[in-house]
Amino acid sequence: MAEMAEELCTVDFAAERLKLHPKTVLRFIREGRLPARRIGKAYRIRRTDLDAFAGVPPSEAPAQRPSVTTVVDIPGVGPALAQKWARTVTNALNAKPMDGPLLRADVVYDEPREHLKIIVVGPPGDVVNLMNLVRVWLDQLEV
Repeated sequence: MAEMAEELCTVDFAAERLKLHPKTVLRFIREGRLPARRIGKAYRIRRTDLDAFAGVPPSEAPAQRPSVTTVVDIPGVGPALAQKWARTVTNALNAKPMDGPLLRADVVYDEPREHLKIIVVGPPGDVVNLMNLVRVWLDQLEV
């Protein structure tokens, strides 16, 4: 639904939606009654502005879901191992189905200190699943 809010509409689309002539829509834009941006030689109108102008009540934003932020600090990591961690975490994220909420992980490596951080943000269950994988990977390093 967030994509709908930033969708850009043409003058012709707005005219059709408002059941007006395109020249009337252009006049409303020039008078400042309908907010629009000029892109090249044409105007584009944000969908939310068009809906507000048309009197369409704004749709309710989807309910915010709880999220968890976790930071894993791993000292004593060389550059080769840091690259392996980055690839492994990225592959684990890419294996997740795209229909669920977004799970994000950043792998940050401080080479002079040989220190790796994995920052994970997402729905609690998904973060727990990724942390379980990280625990298994850490256990494999200690063997």
